[in-house]
Amino acid sequence: MGCYNTCVVNAPVEQVWAALRNFHDLSWAPQVITSLEPVGTAAGDQLGAKRVLNGAFHETLQALNDVDRVAKYSIDDGPDAVSKDRVSGYVGVIRVFALTDSDATFVEWSSSWQDSQGGVKEFCDPIYKALLDSLKQHFAG
Repeated sequence: MGCYNTCVVNAPVEQVWAALRNFHDLSWAPQVITSLEPVGTAAGDQLGAKRVLNGAFHETLQALNDVDRVAKYSIDDGPDAVSKDRVSGYVGVIRVFALTDSDATFVEWSSSWQDSQGGVKEFCDPIYKALLDSLKQHFAG
């Protein structure tokens, strides 16, 4: 069970990773993320950092690897299909790779979960697609 979305961003991998690695900054996606509230004292690049997106998605940074350019997070609670009562073990993974034949970046955003009452993929896929579209637009202008 899971979601898998990708895109190519016309920007160097270092710039794209810099935008994605800060768990407390989604300013590159203003059409999708209308509010981001950091929770607790952990900085956006520290394991255990928590945030609430759009007043509904409660998430925790689980891993951040600058060498491999990978970030992992959990959705601890949220609306509809991703509420803690309907899904468990939800983990999202963002990976970025340099495209060696250009100055562009391949971005992979996937997620998996252990158990659900259904509808998670249908609920989350459009959100990930919108986030990736916003990321591409952010670097296009």
